[in-house]
Amino acid sequence: MPNDSSTGGYLSPVSSRPVEDDAFEDFVGNVVAGITGLVRAMVRPRLQSKPPPHPDITTNWCAIGITTIVSDYGTVKIHHPEGQGSDEQQRHDTVDLLASFYGPGAYSLASRLRDGLMVAQNREAMRAAGVNLLESTRMRTASDLLNERFIRRVDLEIRLRRAFVRTYPILSVLSVNGAFQAQDGETQPFTVEN
Repeated sequence: MPNDSSTGGYLSPVSSRPVEDDAFEDFVGNVVAGITGLVRAMVRPRLQSKPPPHPDITTNWCAIGITTIVSDYGTVKIHHPEGQGSDEQQRHDTVDLLASFYGPGAYSLASRLRDGLMVAQNREAMRAAGVNLLESTRMRTASDLLNERFIRRVDLEIRLRRAFVRTYPILSVLSVNGAFQAQDGETQPFTVEN
């Protein structure tokens, strides 16, 4: 049984949103595939423990991955008194992604994603998952040499913003007993009950 504010000790969140780690990268891959029209299997994580072989030089595909995450310094804490009570902590992250498009259609796929991210309906689907677009403007040509052949590669930089909400088991105070002490030393006891 995890700790709560009545037991002392460290508190772990009892829920978190949006998704993180591989699930977040899968979400981003789904966005890229949905907007560009690439088959989902051709939108791959940039870093994999066992990378599959590169597709043929004539195949269009994308490698996407997180390059940096910068979190806001402060958080917002909101107490919810329902039930026994809980605290919700909110923090925002700025996430930089690099989408590398390969193949003969690399330029058009990169620009299709860049422009498709500006379509309100596409951003609504992202916002429903707690993610929003900040910018996606810079495309850079950076061809790779593979098997003594140059492969066209176009990198697109994407900056997203996401809100993290974590819920902690910080219980409501149901009653308090105490005393006020005046400067002259006189005390006045009090009791507050919820």
